[in-house]
Amino acid sequence: MTSKKSQTLRIENEIDKNRSDGNWKKVIELADHLKDLYPSNECLANFLSGEGRLESFLEQTPPIDANISKAKTGLIEAKQNLLLAANEREKQAIVVLDAHLLLGKLHYAMGLYEDALHHYDQAELHTLTEKHLPSRSLRIVAESYAIKGLCLKKKLPTLKSKYKVAELLEQIVKCFETAGDLTLVYLQEVDKASLQMHNGTTTITSCNSFGSYSPQPSISSSKCIGPILETALQRAPLLYIQSDNIHAAVNRYREILTAVESTATQSLRLTLTRQLAELLLRNISGSHYNVPDPPADTFAVVSTNRKLNNHLSTNGSSESPWKPKKYRGPNLFVPKNENEEMILLLLISEAMAVREAVLSQSPEFKEARLRAFENATAVYDLMTIAIVRWNQIDLLHESFERAMKFSHDEVHVWMQYGLCLVNLGKYSHALAVLKAVIKLSKQKVMPCLLAAKLCYEHLNLIKEGIDWSHMALQRETTNQQGLLSRCQLYIGIGNSIYSSNTTIKQDKLHHSNIALEYFHKAQQCDPNDHLAEYYLAREYAINRQINDAMIHVKISLNLRAEHIPSLHLLALLLTAHKQYADALNLITSVLEEYPDNLNFLYIKAHLELNSIGGEEALITIKHMLFLWKTLYEEQTNVDCNEFSQSEKRSETRSVFQLHMSEMSDKDSNSLHAPSLAASRIEQALSEVASSLSSFTPKPGPQRAWILQLQIWLLLTEVFLVIDRPDAAKLSLQEATNIFPLNHHIMYTKGLLFEYKGEYNEAKQCYQSAVAINPSHIKSLQHLGLVYHYLGCQRLAEKTLRDAAKIDPNSHQTWYNLGKVLESLGEMETANDCMATALEVENTNPMLPIVSIPLTFE
Repeated sequence: MTSKKSQTLRIENEIDKNRSDGNWKKVIELADHLKDLYPSNECLANFLSGEGRLESFLEQTPPIDANISKAKTGLIEAKQNLLLAANEREKQAIVVLDAHLLLGKLHYAMGLYEDALHHYDQAELHTLTEKHLPSRSLRIVAESYAIKGLCLKKKLPTLKSKYKVAELLEQIVKCFETAGDLTLVYLQEVDKASLQMHNGTTTITSCNSFGSYSPQPSISSSKCIGPILETALQRAPLLYIQSDNIHAAVNRYREILTAVESTATQSLRLTLTRQLAELLLRNISGSHYNVPDPPADTFAVVSTNRKLNNHLSTNGSSESPWKPKKYRGPNLFVPKNENEEMILLLLISEAMAVREAVLSQSPEFKEARLRAFENATAVYDLMTIAIVRWNQIDLLHESFERAMKFSHDEVHVWMQYGLCLVNLGKYSHALAVLKAVIKLSKQKVMPCLLAAKLCYEHLNLIKEGIDWSHMALQRETTNQQGLLSRCQLYIGIGNSIYSSNTTIKQDKLHHSNIALEYFHKAQQCDPNDHLAEYYLAREYAINRQINDAMIHVKISLNLRAEHIPSLHLLALLLTAHKQYADALNLITSVLEEYPDNLNFLYIKAHLELNSIGGEEALITIKHMLFLWKTLYEEQTNVDCNEFSQSEKRSETRSVFQLHMSEMSDKDSNSLHAPSLAASRIEQALSEVASSLSSFTPKPGPQRAWILQLQIWLLLTEVFLVIDRPDAAKLSLQEATNIFPLNHHIMYTKGLLFEYKGEYNEAKQCYQSAVAINPSHIKSLQHLGLVYHYLGCQRLAEKTLRDAAKIDPNSHQTWYNLGKVLESLGEMETANDCMATALEVENTNPMLPIVSIPLTFE
């Protein structure tokens, strides 16, 4: 008798083990064996046989609409076995209950939804007691709730009363929530059993492993969880969203995601975290956001599950045996606002997407590779939207660098990476990435235009930029993308810059004519494009065709009244017409709208100095210094070791940037080769000076310090004009403290010495400025004048002729040259120079036209 009981126990244990493992073929064999050996267990044997046949069939043929006809023929025997078990009510109540639950699943697979609901009513599913269950029973009950929800959902279209629809929807959501909770409990129990079976080892190999950068795709977790349970986990929050109950959807997502992770849900968590992040991004903001509930104070640390960072609580109390265990611990991060939660979710999603990426390029992994890449791309797109608005570009850059590992020949990610590099100021690297994008996308126009813009605006690769613009035009002509006007405009911009850079008269004229030709083509292609009109006006102004420039800049402003560069150009054109009062009124009006614009304040100071008086200009400059403190002081208050990162972040951030070009003449424009070379020389000199002396560069973004330096230099010049040399010396010292080896400082020191009549010292300063930047017009003009004062007339003549070659439209150069030639007795040539000076001065703006920075908007 004892032997028989032990044999029965052994068979039952073996059956339980195979049921838990999903070894249904073995379960069917054992059921038949049990039936033969012990006829009294026929009810149990029928149930096990039916269960085995049902689950075995559904593993091969998932319960979807397309498989209903197959299920109706393939599940006949399973149905018979389960019905036999379900009808033995007097023998084994638990077996009968499970039989009805599985019959519900069977009828759902057959498409008989009312019959499925009938069996769940027979099992009294809605009244089941929440108690601890074996893992297999947990799964059966979880699937039953999920299937009941799916069956009830099929009834929705038949209901006409909105109250009944709402009532049924509430019941459906409750089914899915219960099913989801039970699924998580079941999967946690499976993990717990696996850990015990592996004697506490921390590696589980049945599903994805952490940190897997394997080139081969990982085993899918869908087999572990099954389509029904996966649907149950995802469906409840989606139903809340459909019924416009966003807060309930958010809370449901949080409940799922704060449950202790199991190996089977790792892939699913990627989807859930991304969905919650997208929900927060689209629907939640400000006062509508509810902070997540903090974790419970009680917690326990389980050392055996280190994979879960020791936050698994296995013996902590929970609300119900049917509720999943949550993460607990003293160091859990709880977001304080929607942005923190959004970015946290996306970073978690990104980490999981990178882990699941398929690096192998083998053809057999193509489908898995594409699926993983699409998941990752969806995360990166959301990250871009969420992170860029907070200027956390460094964070985004790190993510895209990780994405490069599995984004071979994927244009979208490469393009995003390139834009990220542009935003960080890594222009050379960005250009290399854009070249790869251009190579990958044989027809797209936009990458070519972006490459051209980089070459023009930051890299001083003008010829290369023109080549990219021509490639863009060629692609646009072959495959129209609505960018023809922009392609022509970019070609014109490149030729305009090239014309300004060259000192050869024929080349200057040739490229200027090409620029005008393409600007006209762009304007004809898109008559409503303010940029085409603006650049036409700009090119005419550079060529001193002031009336034509005035016509086009007014058209540009009619098309876009708030276009800052057009307003800037209009102000300079008014000064070229000597309408200083009108220019000042315009600047004042613009500053009422844009009070923080340092460009216009700089022009205002010059206008006040020339038309009102130095004291008014001093007030404006004082306001500029105050404005600099407001806008930039916080950026510069960083530790030296943070300097490089701060520089990267701040290089292109401020809406009110004031380029060096706006603070001086045309040669200061960062788009011109001489100025670019000068800045590099100054940087090298600073490095040498810092190594040989106590001078150290200012912390923070250097652009901000250069702005302050230029304001101090402007103040110095104003003090000299109003005969206050002592004050000029003090303000010059402030500028020198910032950047002692800048050629603008050398030039301004020369002005101070020249004012005092100390011509030898002035000569040395001007020579130093020209040594750093050979194209600095003002230094050349004053150096020639100082040579004249010192009696070196031929040196003065040569210096001024060099200046005239660089910028033939500067009246000051011609006037100084006339004075020098007059002292040499060359009266006729001197008269010609004076006449040229008068002619040029009639169309000379207060500041050079090329001091207006390039714009592409």
